Amino acid sequence: MKNINLPKGKKVYFASDNHLGAPSFKASLPREKKFVAWLDSIKNDAAAIFLIGDLFDFWFEYKTVVPKGFTRTLGKLAELSDAGIPIYYFVGNHDLWMNGYFEEELNIPVFHKPEQYTINGTTFFIGHGDGLGPHDKGYKRMKKVFINPLAKWFFKWLHPDLGVRLAQHLSINNKIISGDADAKFLGEDKEWLVLYAKRKLEQKHYDHFIFGHRHLPMEIQLNDKSRYTNLGDWISYFTYAVFDGEKLSLEKLEG
Repeated sequence: MKNINLPKGKKVYFASDNHLGAPSFKASLPREKKFVAWLDSIKNDAAAIFLIGDLFDFWFEYKTVVPKGFTRTLGKLAELSDAGIPIYYFVGNHDLWMNGYFEEELNIPVFHKPEQYTINGTTFFIGHGDGLGPHDKGYKRMKKVFINPLAKWFFKWLHPDLGVRLAQHLSINNKIISGDADAKFLGEDKEWLVLYAKRKLEQKHYDHFIFGHRHLPMEIQLNDKSRYTNLGDWISYFTYAVFDGEKLSLEKLEG
């Protein structure tokens, strides 16, 4: 379990599901500018920033090529990382194919599975949330294809113009492949990430479970000492979480 100690007056920020590039680069540009402005606004009190997946609606790293665009976001992340603010990136179901670019270019570690942290003595279980729990079956089937080494090998031989266009079409138009269910609350007894968190608590205690993927801001008390938070998204809700060393709060970007 990784440990983070917060200096006095510092905070930890969590955000997910920007889906930059969807439904088009032009349409997502205002959302990207809002996100970059938010990153700039937190740089003075951020002890760490967690980006919990699907920052991009599609991302695939060829050997010498990454998708065009997102200059403002990548530049701001580089600025914050260079300033010494730790940034932790968890891949989601739309950016599974990260393979070294963030680590080498931005000095940002990338995680492909949930991780555990202790922040000022408070325990966190953090991950994007795709493929966890008893449901999400359509995505689980497709993920086996997406992460198959042979499938990735064939895809990388497509010209990037063709590969990116094909992936964007599938991402936007096929909910089974994107893995996104309708963004409606299913009820605590049917929310699969809630069920997953409760199952994890049978093995070990965590104070907070933080996930994205569902595109719904949620705060659910799991028991007397554990809480589930879903971060929502930066498409409809513009929500994020903040931990000040004692309390975790789910907040909404105003304006």
